[in-house]
Amino acid sequence: MASLYPLSFHPIYKTKIWGDDKLKNLLHKNVGDLKQVGESWEISGVQENISVVKNGFLAGNSLEELVEVYMGDLVGDKVYEKFGIEFPLLIKFIDASDILSVQVHPDDKTAMKRHHAYGKTEMWYVLQAEPGSEIIIGFRNNVTKEKYLQHLNNKTLREILNSEQTSAGDVFFIPPGRVHAIGAGVLLTEIEQTSDITYRIYDWDRKDANGKSRELHTDLALDVIDFKAYPRYKIPYHDQINKTTDLVHCDYFHTQLIHFNNTLEKDYYELDSFVIYIGVEGETEIEYENGSSLLHMGETLLIPAELKDIKLMPRGEAKILEVYIK
Repeated sequence: MASLYPLSFHPIYKTKIWGDDKLKNLLHKNVGDLKQVGESWEISGVQENISVVKNGFLAGNSLEELVEVYMGDLVGDKVYEKFGIEFPLLIKFIDASDILSVQVHPDDKTAMKRHHAYGKTEMWYVLQAEPGSEIIIGFRNNVTKEKYLQHLNNKTLREILNSEQTSAGDVFFIPPGRVHAIGAGVLLTEIEQTSDITYRIYDWDRKDANGKSRELHTDLALDVIDFKAYPRYKIPYHDQINKTTDLVHCDYFHTQLIHFNNTLEKDYYELDSFVIYIGVEGETEIEYENGSSLLHMGETLLIPAELKDIKLMPRGEAKILEVYIK
């Protein structure tokens, strides 16, 4: 069997009523004639939206097919043992010209009971934000279900929601139960469990092109919302040049920031997992045993688990996110 190599995939574009043109203009996505493209699904194992390889001899094969054939060599033995042919992470770029609906996600237990699927834990890394842009996440103060429903029914939910001003480089972690919404003018990358289960709580009384409101999931959401307020929602970290900086470590993924202007060598011999690189600034040449790949801002690469020695060579100064399961 031929050796594996860093895999890139055809993006899956999603038009949204809040979509804009930054995916095309800033990340240079080839969206064609599509308008209001709000999401680019970069690596996906979600059924009906499974990524297809675009580079090398495996071009045209789906991610699910590759996991079925290469198993642990692609995703790691323990990852394959747990998830089988379903790839466990979903990677997106999201561009919001308008505020997204307020949402919440169930945990694994609830999602399995209700939908026979995994729940959703996710994180955001902000790539670019217009001045004054915000992220809505959590509550300002502890609230009761009764108070929450009162504000929801009175259309005053914003009064009890926590808002964070945001700019490039900000990191937010969204566990199940935490209400959240991406604000207008924000471009970010989202790393999450393979799940498309979202409970829409409030949509700012918007109408679609046909004058209809989008479906809300008030009752489903009520049982999963965490009504507690927390002292901190934005993830603090100290960005150091030519260092690997921890951002988020959880049961579902580990994400680290690599900010560098010198060559770095990565040794993955102790890591029984695939690695995903997400380009968030500049260009990086990724050298492996039998060749090299170039990663630009707004691109992703899946590094198979069997590739253990990786050399990262920035062209100038670059930032990439490193994502894996541990």
